[in-house]
Amino acid sequence: MTSEHNPAVVESPPRRILLGPGPSMVHPRVYEAISRPLVGHLDPQFLELMTQMQQRLRDVFCTENQLTIAVSGTGSAGMEAAFVNLVEPGDEVLVCVNGVFGNRMSDIVGRIGGTLHRIDRPWGEVFDPQEVEEALDRSPEIRIVAIVHAETSTGACQPLVEIGRICRERDCLLVVDAVTSLAGIELRVDDWLIDVCYSATQKCLSCPPGLAPLTFGPRAVERLARRRTKVISWYLDLAMIQEYWTERQRTYHHTAPISMNYALHEALALVLEEGLKPRYERHRLHSRALIAGLEELGFEPAAQEGHRLPVLNAVWVPDGIDEAQVRRRLLDHYSIEIGGGLGELAGKVWRVGLMGESASRDNVHALLTSLGELLTSDSDAARATAALDAARAVYVS
Repeated sequence: MTSEHNPAVVESPPRRILLGPGPSMVHPRVYEAISRPLVGHLDPQFLELMTQMQQRLRDVFCTENQLTIAVSGTGSAGMEAAFVNLVEPGDEVLVCVNGVFGNRMSDIVGRIGGTLHRIDRPWGEVFDPQEVEEALDRSPEIRIVAIVHAETSTGACQPLVEIGRICRERDCLLVVDAVTSLAGIELRVDDWLIDVCYSATQKCLSCPPGLAPLTFGPRAVERLARRRTKVISWYLDLAMIQEYWTERQRTYHHTAPISMNYALHEALALVLEEGLKPRYERHRLHSRALIAGLEELGFEPAAQEGHRLPVLNAVWVPDGIDEAQVRRRLLDHYSIEIGGGLGELAGKVWRVGLMGESASRDNVHALLTSLGELLTSDSDAARATAALDAARAVYVS
């Protein structure tokens, strides 16, 4: 009987160690939260939960922005909400592209009818602020700059402080994709002069996919209020959605995904209980241990040195390894998921996520042990031992 007709496959999915680019593993408290009884989306208890969740999101984004919400949809809905609300036909937008998600931003700008300007870097590299400044010099009519903080397709981490300053000096809005960075690495929306920032629940927040945290600063809210045309998406029109998220107003817009909001509310509580700085350090520690072990097995980091994500570790797959076959064997025999490459990196890199609940010593050891068994022969068993020893050395240093 095929799995398509086997109800046990649907009713009892396997327990995986999720070390891919998302989703990440989920804390038992979040599973418990998502199973709580449903109430209506205008129930006073749910409205109070929304208010609490907004403040928790502000704390995690490090912002005072009033318009800080969870969009009903995945991270891609957060991306689209940012652009459809800011960009009108003919508006000039600069997109910085060094991976899949910069390309996706560019596509959305074109679909809206914006005038796209783009600068490109090789995948795995990051932008120098001077490149952004020069692009704005060439096209001073640009009023929106978009960039990815943590490029999930390459494992590169983009510095933002100077770019935020440049955008503010030029009266440009800065839009930042923080899908893979929020709650995993430092992100300071207000201090870094970020005007719009969006993320997703299933990465470092360790919540099931389904909501997209989004924050609009005062300058972005002002631009929204001054629109000449209607937002092309009814569902993602923040002028209406914010009325539902505003206390003492709560105008119905759409039926919120109640259970997903329960889950995010609890996931944010876990983040804040741990503390942002300790959480960032935890991700850095486990990434260092993982990379030390992978290097002993012949893997090298793919992203630009000095700008590598601890939460999404992209490594070059050595010659002679059938990367897709090994990933499948990891899944089938060890129940460990890691990710392959996207776009021009397909077949060339692995993407190993250590995000939120997935970032643990046990998971690092499980992956290195499994890879050691898959990639080394009996005559080369010393390499597998060396990989584990290298990781342990990081933990005891």
